Amino acid sequence: MITIEIKKNSISVKGHANWSDVGKDIVCASVSSIIYTTVNGIFNIDKSAIKFKDNDKLLKIDIMHRSTVVVILLNNMIGLLENLEVQYPENIKIIKKEEKNV
Repeated sequence: MITIEIKKNSISVKGHANWSDVGKDIVCASVSSIIYTTVNGIFNIDKSAIKFKDNDKLLKIDIMHRSTVVVILLNNMIGLLENLEVQYPENIKIIKKEEKNV
């Protein structure tokens, strides 16, 4: 299962969806695409807004500062991930540590 932990200043993603074999798993591919598209969009706008780490076991976004566009992109990412969670509840779990979105 992919676990996505959302905190006020960070978003962490770990695990594997186990929907299919590695390399053929559309759930993992969807999660990766959503996250990388968002991160690249933010980096194109403001490289200092986030720090991004991917070490094959953990994807982590640390939010350094917020602008309106960065918040919109991050909230859009969370919304897309939440839609996937509804479609694939056995494969994705989102845990929000604080009440507010990023």
